[in-house]
Amino acid sequence: MLRVRFAPSPTGYLHIGSARTFIFNWLYARRNGGTMILRLDDTDVERNTQQSIDSIFDGLNWLDLGWDEFYRQSDRLELHRAAANRILEKGYAYRDFTPAGTATEERVHDGGVFAGDPEQRAMSKEESDRRAAAGEPFVIRFRVPRDTGRAIVFKDSVYGDQSKSCDDIEDFALLRSNGMPTYHLASCADDADLRISHIIRGQDHLTNTFKHILIFEALGAAPPQFAHLPLLIAPDGAKLSKRKHGPVVSVTTYRDAGFLPHAYVNFLCLLGWSPKDNREQLTRQEIVDIFSFEGINRSNSVVNFTEEDPIDPKALWLNSQHLRSLPVAEIMPAVEAVLTGAGYAIPEDKSHFASIVDVIRARYTTLLDFAGKGRPFFADTFAIEPSAMEKLDAPNARPLLRELAARLEADPEFSEATAEAHLRALATEKGVKAGVLINGSRAALTGQAVGPSAFALFSAIGRDRVIARLKAV
Repeated sequence: MLRVRFAPSPTGYLHIGSARTFIFNWLYARRNGGTMILRLDDTDVERNTQQSIDSIFDGLNWLDLGWDEFYRQSDRLELHRAAANRILEKGYAYRDFTPAGTATEERVHDGGVFAGDPEQRAMSKEESDRRAAAGEPFVIRFRVPRDTGRAIVFKDSVYGDQSKSCDDIEDFALLRSNGMPTYHLASCADDADLRISHIIRGQDHLTNTFKHILIFEALGAAPPQFAHLPLLIAPDGAKLSKRKHGPVVSVTTYRDAGFLPHAYVNFLCLLGWSPKDNREQLTRQEIVDIFSFEGINRSNSVVNFTEEDPIDPKALWLNSQHLRSLPVAEIMPAVEAVLTGAGYAIPEDKSHFASIVDVIRARYTTLLDFAGKGRPFFADTFAIEPSAMEKLDAPNARPLLRELAARLEADPEFSEATAEAHLRALATEKGVKAGVLINGSRAALTGQAVGPSAFALFSAIGRDRVIARLKAV
């Protein structure tokens, strides 16, 4: 059965590159009827923080995709140690008793790859067992085949055929002297135990794959199929970095900027993947239906931002498109959350609330616009833009608007149709262009010179507020 995993390390907030990796794993699982696994790779106790763990879950939960199984690496340490000892017993690894501080996981030897300390590597099993039993600390290090002419070969689903000579791979550590597994061991032991069939991760892990194949073989497990994803880079070509670029690379930056999760998922998918028909705005189900490794590019993808604005313009455009086209019922909870957070009272009539949102969303870019530009629809006080004031100051505009208010108040029926009928009749009677009243009423009702259909505004704002605002000009 197809099983994929997303395995973040909780050493910071959820990076947008990590979020894209999660999304691609999720899409591949859903496209092929597989299982999506979330595994928290939290064995680096010195760097892991609860704040980072909370941030990862905040970001993933906001994406609204979900997962089928969840594991913590820190709950599986005995499995990792047992795996290291099995590899040791099989002769695929050896104990390295080099004093702490010099037996590092990766180190340079004579200007090249650290092949391994010849004395440690050649130590007899009896001598190794004796020193270990005496309590001497050691690192368990993988015994990479030497001078055999062997190369590790695999076919990556994105980057194609890959090969590396074993002579160019160092004797890497599996278990540290404190008994904690290295990333390489813990990741592979868990992948084998959880029966991961496909590993989909960033291209920066491609070089690790050669070591991981050796570990899978030593564990007697078939290596998964690998697919490495192009990296996300800054406009200057630098790799996106939490340390260097800060909030720009955090998923929650987009969430807090008022993005819809649907739109953000769509945006991240287009960073390194594209459908064959070159569509850009796609629903979640449409992406699931057409997602494949064939659509993933090999070149790195640029996230566009500036020091002044951390948000990619393409992401903003996609968000505006989804904001306008999604069924209004799907965006209502998010709109209500934004308005409530801004201190607005939510209309009790949910049907009328939905009609307001439907009317005003066409010109909005993010959810925050509902609390900003949308203020006149949910509050009684709002600023009047200078361009709108010009419409109110047009000759005879104010008295005509007050007359319109009187006619609307006298009519027991109130709707877009009746508002339009009264406005046009008044304009005809007074010999003025209807635009004077249309533009003036929009300015009086919203404080804005442009916006949705003028007559839709009457219905959205409601009878009492419309009459009060027109009287007050």
